[in-house]
Amino acid sequence: MLTLLIAFVVALVTTLLIVRGAAPGIGSGAALDGQMAGPQKFHAAPVPRTGGLGIVWGLVVALLLISFQEHEAATSGWWLLLCAAPVFVAGLAEDLTKRIGPAVRLLASIASALLAAWLLGASLRATDIPLLDLLVATTVGSVVLTAFAVAGISNAVNIIDGFNGLASMCTVIMLAALAYVSFQVGDSVVLMLSLGLIGAILGFFVWNFPAGLVFLGDGGAYFIGFWFAELAVLLLVRNPGEVSPLTPLLICIYPVFETLFSIYRRRLRGTSPGMPDGIHLHTLIYRRVLRWAGPDRSARAMTLRNSMTAPYLWFVCMLSVIPAMLFWNHTPVVGLFLGLFVLSYLALYWRIVRFRSPGWLHATRRRLLRQRRPKAPPALLP
Repeated sequence: MLTLLIAFVVALVTTLLIVRGAAPGIGSGAALDGQMAGPQKFHAAPVPRTGGLGIVWGLVVALLLISFQEHEAATSGWWLLLCAAPVFVAGLAEDLTKRIGPAVRLLASIASALLAAWLLGASLRATDIPLLDLLVATTVGSVVLTAFAVAGISNAVNIIDGFNGLASMCTVIMLAALAYVSFQVGDSVVLMLSLGLIGAILGFFVWNFPAGLVFLGDGGAYFIGFWFAELAVLLLVRNPGEVSPLTPLLICIYPVFETLFSIYRRRLRGTSPGMPDGIHLHTLIYRRVLRWAGPDRSARAMTLRNSMTAPYLWFVCMLSVIPAMLFWNHTPVVGLFLGLFVLSYLALYWRIVRFRSPGWLHATRRRLLRQRRPKAPPALLP
């Protein structure tokens, strides 16, 4: 837990410095997201997009501490940090220049995954899916499938990074599940590296949620997605036969299925899978459940609605994470919950699209309306 605490404090302070340094009139405006118009733009003022720097720096200091505690974990952590360099640099370059396209970032995430397969031996050996098991039985097939999966998860975390606290807390929840399973099987490497990133993300989270003073940016989102994906692969590689190969997929099925469904939806509409749109599940919850919670369109009200979107999706994320933690070594049960999650997601999405959102989704909206209802003037005493 000391690793988590140190990473938290360092990321907390570093992210505060980023917030102060990027404030108008103090720092450079290159790191600010000043574009308020767009299908996935829901902030009311320019915000620094370089929160990933605070997370990385918090993790670096955590690895220094781990070096005095667990040599194997520290060695794996430093190699993994090196492997993450291409995807983090590509994402950070996009945050600063707005000129790095989705294809380049995808290639960078694949390059990072290939580096991890080479330097750490992080490539899947089994999937418990017959056809894929034939593929990973060969070295080339194993490396290719792993690179595809890791790049997909990295991009998936970036896709759900649309509201204050959404991607960061979902990743914390997912990493906590990995830490729990690694503890159950006695894997101190995955456990310590998971706790280190959890602490660093929480240090960032303080400034991101609910006020939205800083964003993960592409650099931060790709980095934490890559780190989670590689730890999931390492958990399976280091503990063959103990952990169901489907468990990591169930843990991260929310961002993964959100991505797959988005690709399908965009192809169906004849648009590019790489182009952003405003009909993700999280944007639908904002637009059709929270956006019309009241007539107030002030910056404070918009920020409030932005931050109140994320908890709905934290709940969606936990719908798969909790079963994964309970049945992490039972492939048939894990597969059943994968199917149940997909059906639940589709049912919820379909109802919101058709303006028939479940009643429990509107509890927050009713609270907002009550808070903003003008109070009756006090009665005048004779």
